[in-house]
Amino acid sequence: MDWNRIEGNWKQFKGQAKEKWGRLTEDDLDVINGRQEQLEGKIQERYGLAKDQAKKDVDACHCRDHPVPSGNQTAWSARTNWN
Repeated sequence: MDWNRIEGNWKQFKGQAKEKWGRLTEDDLDVINGRQEQLEGKIQERYGLAKDQAKKDVDACHCRDHPVPSGNQTAWSARTNWN
């Protein structure tokens, strides 16, 4: 995943993150604000996972196959597969 792009487009990404990790609250997502380590930490906390497993879960997101473009965010969101 290109975390620079995700951080820059966090508003679009966080809806997808909420779908994938439903235990994350809106406050969690606001605190995370596109930072990979924060996302991994919150997933670890909310799901009771080991640090390495939380990292694997984040790394396994299918969104890495569809990098966030600099233009059309709606098209990116529509084709991002989180399942």
